[in-house]
Amino acid sequence: MTEAVLKRRCAVYTRKSTDEGLDMAFNSLDAQREACEAYVASQRGEGWMLVADHYDDGGFSGGTLERPALKRLLADIQAGKIDCVVVYKIDRLTRALVDFSKLVDLFEKHSVTFVSVTQSFNTTTSMGRLTLNMLLSFAQFERELGSERVRDKIAASKRRGLWTGGVVPLGYKVENKQLIIEPTEAAIVQRIFQRYVTLRSITKILRELDGDGVHQRSGRPFDKIVLHKILKNRTYRGLTVHKKEAFPGKHEPIIDEHLWNEAQSISQEPPRARARAAAAREVALLRGLIFGPDGRAMTPQHARKEGRCYRYYVSMVTIKRGENDGPIRRVPAGPVDQAVIEQVRRLVRAPEIVARTIRSAGLPTATVRDALADFDRIWDELFPGEQARLIRLLVERVDVSEDGIRVRLKTEGLRDVIQDLQGPPAVDQAA
Repeated sequence: MTEAVLKRRCAVYTRKSTDEGLDMAFNSLDAQREACEAYVASQRGEGWMLVADHYDDGGFSGGTLERPALKRLLADIQAGKIDCVVVYKIDRLTRALVDFSKLVDLFEKHSVTFVSVTQSFNTTTSMGRLTLNMLLSFAQFERELGSERVRDKIAASKRRGLWTGGVVPLGYKVENKQLIIEPTEAAIVQRIFQRYVTLRSITKILRELDGDGVHQRSGRPFDKIVLHKILKNRTYRGLTVHKKEAFPGKHEPIIDEHLWNEAQSISQEPPRARARAAAAREVALLRGLIFGPDGRAMTPQHARKEGRCYRYYVSMVTIKRGENDGPIRRVPAGPVDQAVIEQVRRLVRAPEIVARTIRSAGLPTATVRDALADFDRIWDELFPGEQARLIRLLVERVDVSEDGIRVRLKTEGLRDVIQDLQGPPAVDQAA
């Protein structure tokens, strides 16, 4: 009595690391499949038969299991549709020992054998698995050796100042494998460096860029991480960087040495020291408005003591002549500024001032009251420059004396403030 031969459903898997030549009529994947199909045909007497599906991964590395055809093959194995996986060489399936261990466990769990047509072995025996592991070790060694050669080539190219690929920095474009300055983007990079040196604050630069509608190449707004990377990117100095080493590049720099050094010096300062320096550069609220007892102007200055920044309004006589016998040589800026701000806030809340403004401005009562209420509410949200501009609309003069300070207000300036708070006039769409 003849013993029945069990059918073994065989799936052929092929892979090529690059997509070069895949558009040819007969490519590497076809050659692998032809050899595997011939091997399966030679085992027809043992019940071997090909499944209809093709599992071909063209342009995918063997160092990962993230391959579409391989995922489809594994899904069919788990569904019980395959009994044997046939490849031309073991490294077509994988080049990593860890990944191969996972695949073998899956094969054994579903009683699937694995065959390489050019390396005769069978994974159902201990000797076959030993041989397979030895071959896979050499395959992994070959892959790692190839990776080292690529890394060495990149390092050698960077030492020569060549562009080796990757994300192109803002301000440049690539032509013939060379970085070329893109003028519009380069202007943004220069602005970022210049404003950082002036403002010493990433946050303030972000506000300016957002306010002017300046965005990244992708169209997204800038953020702190992106700005930090730009300010540290040595490509803008005309250098190419490999690990921690920098080499003269073949491309033109966008940032000159002086500006670059200034920016790096600021970035190395402790954040608190940088914040104090930025504060010292803030717009002085009463510049040009404050006067001493002698009727002469006082000018803003600052000084540092024990790590803290102190702001003052100093008599011009003291500055120009060094005279220290005046009744008031300098006053602390903080208390004086705050006193003026409180005077202005009382002004916009005073009923008689509101009524006078309504009569003189020729605007509806609700409009005037809402605008003045908004002024009091949003004052603390305004930038220093905006606060100083509104103060100049409302304050004519601040006089400092031994008895205190006197603020001379411009009530007629409320009309201009109301117009500012209302925003630009609406455009008549019907015009």
